[in-house]
Amino acid sequence: MEQEIELVTTKDGSNTLYSKEYSQYYHCCDDGALYESLAKHIFPAFDYIKNTGTINILDICFGLGYNTLATLYYIKKHNLDIKVNIYSPELDGKLLKSLHEFQYPKEFEGLSEIIKAIVNNGSYKDEMCNIEVYHGDARKYLKQLREEKVQFDIVYQDPFSSDVNKTLWTIEYFKDIYSLLKKEGIVTTYSIATPIRLSMSENGFFIHEIQTDKRKITIALKAIDKRYKYIDMELKKQRNLDAKALRDKE
Repeated sequence: MEQEIELVTTKDGSNTLYSKEYSQYYHCCDDGALYESLAKHIFPAFDYIKNTGTINILDICFGLGYNTLATLYYIKKHNLDIKVNIYSPELDGKLLKSLHEFQYPKEFEGLSEIIKAIVNNGSYKDEMCNIEVYHGDARKYLKQLREEKVQFDIVYQDPFSSDVNKTLWTIEYFKDIYSLLKKEGIVTTYSIATPIRLSMSENGFFIHEIQTDKRKITIALKAIDKRYKYIDMELKKQRNLDAKALRDKE
């Protein structure tokens, strides 16, 4: 189903959209669309990943492309000697086709050719990056990536919230994410809800918490990292017997 949307200017001056279908904004208006991508995804991910060479990133979901574009902006700004392969599913084809008309922040001015290529072809490639945007269901796309044995250094877990889009927050969903993530990989997400963290931890993820200058976020790793605040989800369950993970069947 294609989404009805309307343009909204956020606190940092960057624009986002409001989805009438999901009754949610694509970004937190009080934080700012560009700020949110950088603070909740790009900064923590690149602080953790120290790779040079090539990095694989899974951007769930593409939406307006802020996380993908902010990644490229960050790499260029800091002159990082890396190449990125970015894979991103997006259900709304009408939204993808409209991105050439969207008013992006000035930080993305040098990325207009990338946006145009994604609108026209669903992909873009140069010496710095390879971007593939899959138009369709994210869960099907994850199965496809598993079959192709693609492994990721970074996963931006950024769909609409579980209040309106449970299918991308369940135990079964995170089972696929876990299998796609490299041993030293990282999952970043804005959600700090206990059911979401349980859905992740019950697949083997170790849950950590980061405090940005505005709010807390969650990062999930395959091992405990003492640089971050570790959240003991087994203890959480003992203290809250009603807490439970999300499942597809529910």
